[in-house]
Parts: sequence; structure tokens; C-alpha cells
Amino acid sequence: MFINGQWAIPEKKNTFTVLNPATGETIATVPDGGEKETRLAVTAAHDALDTWAAATAYRRSDFLYRAHTLMMDNLEHLAQTMTLEQGKPIKAARNEVKYGADFLLWFAEEAKRVYGRTIPSARSDQRFMVLKQPVGVVGAITPWNYPVSMITRKVAPALAAGCTIVLKPAEATPLCAIEVFKLLEKAGLPAGVANLVTARDPNPVGEVFLTDERVRKLTFTGSTQVGKMLAREAAAQMKRVSLELGGHAPFIVCKDADPVHAAKGLSLLKFLNTGQACISPNRIFVHESMKEPFLKELSSRVFKMKAGPGSEAGVSIGPLVNDTAVEKVDNQVKDAVAKGAKLVTGGFRLMENGLDKGHFYAPTILDNVTPEMLIYREETFGPVAPVISYQDEKELLTMANDTRYGLAAYVYSQNLSKAMLLFEGLNFGIIGINDINPTSAAAPFGGMKESGLGREGAIEGIEEYLETKLGGFSLK
Repeated sequence: MFINGQWAIPEKKNTFTVLNPATGETIATVPDGGEKETRLAVTAAHDALDTWAAATAYRRSDFLYRAHTLMMDNLEHLAQTMTLEQGKPIKAARNEVKYGADFLLWFAEEAKRVYGRTIPSARSDQRFMVLKQPVGVVGAITPWNYPVSMITRKVAPALAAGCTIVLKPAEATPLCAIEVFKLLEKAGLPAGVANLVTARDPNPVGEVFLTDERVRKLTFTGSTQVGKMLAREAAAQMKRVSLELGGHAPFIVCKDADPVHAAKGLSLLKFLNTGQACISPNRIFVHESMKEPFLKELSSRVFKMKAGPGSEAGVSIGPLVNDTAVEKVDNQVKDAVAKGAKLVTGGFRLMENGLDKGHFYAPTILDNVTPEMLIYREETFGPVAPVISYQDEKELLTMANDTRYGLAAYVYSQNLSKAMLLFEGLNFGIIGINDINPTSAAAPFGGMKESGLGREGAIEGIEEYLETKLGGFSLK
């Protein structure tokens, strides 16, 4: 743990193990923090707040620039750590580190663009002035599926705004967080400004974040169920919250789309990070006239995908996070097949060539998926592509919007008018139009409905960490 500028070295009994999901082997032990350590970290952040908030925007910006340089210099080390700890193929891990570094660079620039304004008054002897000031101490909780970029996406805007922060990374991936904080320390981070508490049990840490009045904002990426609980409890002290929660993204292939191009995009997007992404397509709506060539191309690409440890050359399907994840995916597939879905390829746990030691599931395609099936309603978080046929494009919006989630959606169409109408009509925060990567540090990321509150990245990202203060000046 990193608290008040110091690395904590715990007693052996106060540690927990980190496992490689590809092999089941123990790769490290890390400190197991709880209420005591979290309160120490909150105290450190609170004590450092006034000085950091008073630092010039240029000083905060300089720190983030240095952190960005260090992250890029250490890209390979961070990527190798991620592949070992989280399991994603090394190429994808390298891409994530670059993406994570982008947030440090973007918010290094945004730190200098936190503007106030003046407002004309109806009275000649009155002036209005608006200031933007940091919210205060931030409690942050990050997930295991993107264990580097989800840290910088929260830490960078918080520090740029003048907030201090306490981070609790996912218990499955604390090593990535430790390596990121080593770089923050090396970049010259003042003591107490950013603190790290690793913990096997997130509940005591979350309880401090929710009940300690010094924590003025909570930012969380994770499940909708936990996010809703955090929002309810945070309301007791009217804490600011940012929540990036689950998704159930529709992927729409219109009648006029190129089915081969759409299948190529779907194969790259659906199986990215072995399907363990909140923006992963989970309902693939394909016009019946396009289905045969679409499935042919998709099946061809999925058949060539190699599963294994992410460090091996040519691997595109890494392990799922744990056995519970494998069981959830397999249960959805079996439920769909039992209710009439056609298994095109996959549909089983991978056990050969040593994969039985890890948490591997074959890349899977299901056809003839219908609304009665679990996979139609529930987020999968695994390498399964469920295909749904449709005839009438007028029904598309109703079908796609038929979910309590509203994070991401995708549309493939060669008709600009149709694409624009779908973009406007889909109730999702992020829409990719013939685009499988509609994300960037410069673009707002977040969802509607039960997919969360607030946005990360872009101008909106730093606004989440700022309070608006009005000054009314009488000149009499």
C-alpha cells in the first residue's frame, strides 16, 4: 500500500495472494488493507488537500506530463505485468497502457483549462463571478478488466482538478495498480496527494469511503448491482458520485451494410479482452438477408482464434478472470441452446494443452437467439457472440433499446440518413457508427439508465471533480 508517500510493508498474516488466471499459479502476495489503512489514507489525502488544491494549474499539469512520460517509458513492463496478472494477450495489454497514458496527457492539458466566468448583473453596483474549485478528497474503486487505464482515467482528472485521492484497485489485479503508483511517486507526487489501499475484501474500504465525511466524492467502475448500492449509501452524506457500470450493447447490422465488413468488426470487438469489457457487444442484430454471409465470415474468423496465456505468440483469447466467470458464461450458453439457439461454434470450457489449469472458454457463436434466453437479457462478460435475426428495420430501435442498460451500441450501415436516425434514437451513451472503437481520452465515456452516472474523459471528465462557486460582489 502507498499511504502518505510511504510504501507499507505489512506482516505476513496481513497479505493476500495474486493468481495468474491462465495457470492458477501464485505470482505475488500484496498487503491486505482494511478500515484502519483506509482511514489513514483518507487522513493523508485530507491533510494534503489544501496545499495541492492551492498549487497552480501549471504545477499540477507538469506532474501529469512527467507521469505520462514515465508510463510510456515503462510501457513494456506494465504490459507484461498486466498479461501475467490479468491474462489479456500482450498486444492488447500494450494498447491498454498507451490508452492509460493518454489520460495522463489529456488531463495534463485540461488542468490549465479549468475556467471560471463573469456574469452580467441587472444591478449596476453588482458583479457576479464564478469559480471552479476541487470537490475535495476522492475515493476511487477500479475494476480488474482494464487494470491500468481505469486507474489513470480517474486519478488524472482528480489530480488535474486539484483533488486528492485514495484508490482501491480490484482484488484480482493489485499489481498493476502498485506499478502505476510507483510511477506516480517517481514523477514527484507530493505525499498524501494520491494513496493506494490494496485489499482482498472491498467492503471495509468501501464503508470508509461511504461514511467518512472527509471523502466528498466517490468514483466507481464495476457492476450495476454494486454501483446502485454505492449511490444509495453515498446519498446519506450527499457525496458526489461517478459510476461507470454494466452494459448490454446492441450491435446492429442493417440491410444495406456490408456483411463481411460488419463481421470483421464484430470479431475484433466482441472477443477483445475475451469479451470482458463493459462496451462489448452482447446482442447482435443482423438482418435476415445478411445473416448467411455475416455468419460465414464471423465463423471463419472465430475458428482461427487461438486461446492460451497472453504471453504466447498469436494468442487472441486469454483466460476469464475466475471459475465463477466461466460458469456464468457456460450457463448462458447452455440456457440458450436448451431454449432453441443454434450453437455455430464453441460452447465449452477449454481443457486441452494445459488450459485446464486456467479459466478458458472457447470463443462461441450462437444463432437464433430470442428474448426468452438469459443471454438476451444479461451481460455475459465472456467470449460469446449471440446473433438475433430481424426482418423489419422499424423494429430495430425498440429491440435495441429493450434493456435496462445504456452504455454502448454499434451500427453498421452505408446509409447516412439511417445511421443518423439510429444514432439519435438509440438510448446509449456511446454509439459506434461503422466504428468499433468509439473511445478516446478526448471523448466523453459513460452510459445512460442503469449503466451509470457521469462521464469520464474529455471536458466532462474533469468537470466531475469540480465544484461551482458563485461570488456576488456589491460595489456600494
